[in-house]
Amino acid sequence: MKPLKEMTVLVTGGSRGIGAAIARRFAAESMNVVIHYMQSHEAANETARSCMRMGATNVMTVAADMRSKEQLLRMREKLEAAGMVPDILVNNAGIAHYGMLADVTEHEWDDVMAVNLKGMFLSTQMFMPSMIAQRYGRIINVSSIWGMSGASCEVLYSTTKGGMNAFTKALAKELAPSGVTVNAVAPGAVETVMLDNLDAGEKEALESEIPLGRFAQPEEIASLVYFLSLPESSYITGQIISPNGGWLT
Repeated sequence: MKPLKEMTVLVTGGSRGIGAAIARRFAAESMNVVIHYMQSHEAANETARSCMRMGATNVMTVAADMRSKEQLLRMREKLEAAGMVPDILVNNAGIAHYGMLADVTEHEWDDVMAVNLKGMFLSTQMFMPSMIAQRYGRIINVSSIWGMSGASCEVLYSTTKGGMNAFTKALAKELAPSGVTVNAVAPGAVETVMLDNLDAGEKEALESEIPLGRFAQPEEIASLVYFLSLPESSYITGQIISPNGGWLT
């Protein structure tokens, strides 16, 4: 097994929010960091610059639509050519959807499913063979508390995250003999742009439901993801870990 500082992490959806915080956390350990994005080119570049300032050995940004196998294959080719095939894959890319199930269109259903579930499946399938070959790897899926408890008016989003949790548990059993662990981090409410649809009163009401009395910071989620990537975490696999401030126990 190569030293941690020589390993490469790929963070999908790494241009902003939780993904950017995860990229910076690995950069702080002088690792090789790949930041995937779909359209947020400048945000990805800014995250890359911050990763370099924090001490990353190498940083690379790559664009791909998680719904497209062809684009993801081209992304893998670029990483292979650059010697940046990931030892650690963080499946963070995803989109939210808010609305009554009765109002969800077939197109909306297919689109959210394609990004949140199909994209995770494709990226995992593409990068796990190299992990199996070297008998070491970490796959960490960023899920949601709603994948565990469900949320009214977020049936579609909750369904994708529940599927991600099931994927995590099943794949962990499949890859365990190869020394590859698979876990999911399922945050509660996190202070990111995904909460921008709430006004001040709604945010205050939501915070009052959380025993710790506040939202999580992206850096707190990133720390858990980093911990699960460590060689010392080799006995943790198939787990859905939810940092939610006591909101769901």
